[in-house]
Amino acid sequence: MQLPGVHYLAVLVSGVVIFMLGGLWYSPVLFAKPWVALQGKTMEEMRQAGASPVMYGLVFLCGLVVAWAMAVVLAHFPPWTAMRGAEVGALMWFGFAAPTSYGTALFSMKPKALWAIDTAFNLVSFVIAGIVLSVWR
Repeated sequence: MQLPGVHYLAVLVSGVVIFMLGGLWYSPVLFAKPWVALQGKTMEEMRQAGASPVMYGLVFLCGLVVAWAMAVVLAHFPPWTAMRGAEVGALMWFGFAAPTSYGTALFSMKPKALWAIDTAFNLVSFVIAGIVLSVWR
């Protein structure tokens, strides 16, 4: 199987955007307080546990993988417009990320509100990445 060519600079930028969105999403500006509380933790406990540079690097790598896979999928869905990118991003979320993460949340008995915060991040990041990757070909 030969994969279609992708614009690797657009993939890199999309990965950076996903990473930065995650930083904002899980910050006190947006959802940090409810997200931490829904995990049964305090902000102090989360600070003490800390995030290592390796964790940040792996999260960035995850964003790059999402962006690359989306670029490959988008290559099959012309015309490449912002709307088409948003549609494909939403479809990838609806077909893959949302149901698999919901099933995991059900069996791990996580609160539905915690799943909602996490999956909404995925939806927004997939849509934004889809837009970036579609218009920057």
